[in-house]
Amino acid sequence: MTSSVAKQHAHGVPADWRDFLALTKPRVMTLVVFTGLCGLLVAPVPLHPVLGFTAILCIALGAGAAAALNQWYEADLDARMKRTANRPLPAGRMDRQSALHFGVGLSFFSVVLMGVATNWFAAAVLAASILFYVLVYTVWLKRRTPQNIVIGGAAGAFPPLIGWAAATGDASLLPLLLFAIIFLWTPPHFWALSLFVKTDYANAGVPMLPVVSGFTVTRQQIALYTLPMAAAAIAPWPLGLAGALYGAAAVALNLAFLVLALQVLANKATEPSGMKPEKRLFAFSILYLFALFGALVADAWIVP
Repeated sequence: MTSSVAKQHAHGVPADWRDFLALTKPRVMTLVVFTGLCGLLVAPVPLHPVLGFTAILCIALGAGAAAALNQWYEADLDARMKRTANRPLPAGRMDRQSALHFGVGLSFFSVVLMGVATNWFAAAVLAASILFYVLVYTVWLKRRTPQNIVIGGAAGAFPPLIGWAAATGDASLLPLLLFAIIFLWTPPHFWALSLFVKTDYANAGVPMLPVVSGFTVTRQQIALYTLPMAAAAIAPWPLGLAGALYGAAAVALNLAFLVLALQVLANKATEPSGMKPEKRLFAFSILYLFALFGALVADAWIVP
């Protein structure tokens, strides 16, 4: 903490609006909002544009609330990690109580607004997603087990299910498959990242898989998880829940993901400078999810 920041914090200078925005992890929220929107758009029941916008806003606010509560609870971990040390709490630009009040208030508002604007089933799923991320992943799993990302992946898999529920008031096979895709995508996505920032996690005492089991096991797990993820991603096509446009895109994207995962498996580097395959897979995994869900919407809206 710099002396000027420390001085401002000591005198109770309120946090800047940009600090509250940073608490919501806006870059992560982009993918959350997009997959939630896709779930809403492929639902068989049309939703009025104003209500649809409100539903997506609630998903964004709920995700931001969960992120804020995550940073409130993990301020000590963030302070020990290079890539998170400049977040509002570890940098001293905000006190923990403000972050807690912001996260709780945003959670309550997003769930109530979702219930009033759409239906209470969607609101309940939104509430479950916030509670899962905060209580199950952040509080229970993250510091205790290398399975934190495996089980905790469910937290980020809720948005398409919430979007679908906002339109229909229920859940069926397609949104459950969309949930499964993100759930199975999360481990290889985060393990690829954790391979080249292993030192950060080790310094913070977070038992991510590379820290606990090493590079070889992590690379093997990335390759193994790619297979059920690909199966879940392609499944809507043969099950008749999506058409050929989506099927072709899903096959191509998953083949590309598998090739990159096998390149990671073949890599023997233990220093970040030698982990170009891991960095490529991490970058592609984000594009993969955007493209896959975009293809699903295109298949539903463009193809007659």
